[in-house]
Amino acid sequence: MNLSFFDQFTSPCLLGIPLILLSMLFPALLLPAPDNRWITNRFTTLQLWLSHTITKQLMTPMNKEGHKWALILTSLMMFLLLINLLGLLPYTFTPTTQLSMNMALAFPLWLATLLTGLRNRPSISLGHLLPEGTPTPLIPALIMIETTSLFIRPLALGVRLTANLTAGHLLIQLISTATTALLPLIPAVSILTASILLLLTILEVAVAMIQAYVFVLLLSLYLQENI
Repeated sequence: MNLSFFDQFTSPCLLGIPLILLSMLFPALLLPAPDNRWITNRFTTLQLWLSHTITKQLMTPMNKEGHKWALILTSLMMFLLLINLLGLLPYTFTPTTQLSMNMALAFPLWLATLLTGLRNRPSISLGHLLPEGTPTPLIPALIMIETTSLFIRPLALGVRLTANLTAGHLLIQLISTATTALLPLIPAVSILTASILLLLTILEVAVAMIQAYVFVLLLSLYLQENI
């Protein structure tokens, strides 16, 4: 039974073809297509308000040069938010529980922010590797530590998102399995675990939203350092 708990993280296949790309493209179908009248219903209005709020929250600390990244960061935020929330539905697959996918999102964007800083402001970008006022004997050690922490950033982004979503899905499956197993034996305890499952599901909805926001927020902070 322990092995079956991890079956939900296996990419679904149809006739030997992995369907992870289909699950990644599905959130785009939920977004209304633009037309001559943008504000056509409440759902479109809510979508515009949400994208405006996210863009304002991410772009406010940045200068005008960083505003060029508004479309990328806002789109990434909406993409991760929809995928994380859709993954909480029954009989669905969450692509963001795959470390390979999260690293494929984190590494190129982190590298782009780093190269932007090295291209436009190389002295300031390299200056982050050595804090001002560092004693001379500590300079080699601090440069090595700061360089290591710099290259660990994309790994931390991917592992954080993967670990939080994977842990939440496993907890939901464990408690739901316990609820089903205890129902014919101890109904009172089963009802108690069902209420815990409801609270955990609400918590996981919050975690799915927060993790998407944290992922994009950290990328924006990395970008802010380099512009």
